[in-house]
Amino acid sequence: MALEQALNDAITRAIKDKDTRTADALRMLKTRLTERRTAKGFAGVVDDALVLDVIGAYRKQLQKALGEYEKLGERGRAQAEQLRFEIGLCEGWLPRGLDEPAVRALVKERLGALGLTDPKQVGRLVGDVMKTHKGQVEAADVKRIAEELLGTRG
Repeated sequence: MALEQALNDAITRAIKDKDTRTADALRMLKTRLTERRTAKGFAGVVDDALVLDVIGAYRKQLQKALGEYEKLGERGRAQAEQLRFEIGLCEGWLPRGLDEPAVRALVKERLGALGLTDPKQVGRLVGDVMKTHKGQVEAADVKRIAEELLGTRG
């Protein structure tokens, strides 16, 4: 609950500072968290892991939308700028991910540990890495690096 309380405190602080841009973005995170909490079938507890999962999912959604607005060029510039701001805000709440060399080293280590040599087993590797490093790596990056290492990419 510590992260949820920190989120509430940050909203209050942004409102007091009259920083409506930040307050609005943080309110959206709070709304997403409330939606998850009240979703049909949700019986879990709201802990820090859930809060991070909600923030991470929202960031991923923003990144997808950002690509669409960037394609619009000048017409989408203002919206793209707002999305970049919100993505940066989300990233401030999320733990730092691993950089490319660290992900590459992790993939090499797990390939050896699992004894995988067949490119068709990349999915198994991605699942293994994501179980232990969720939030630190992107599944697409793990898959790309594994395919490079196993020689399926030309």
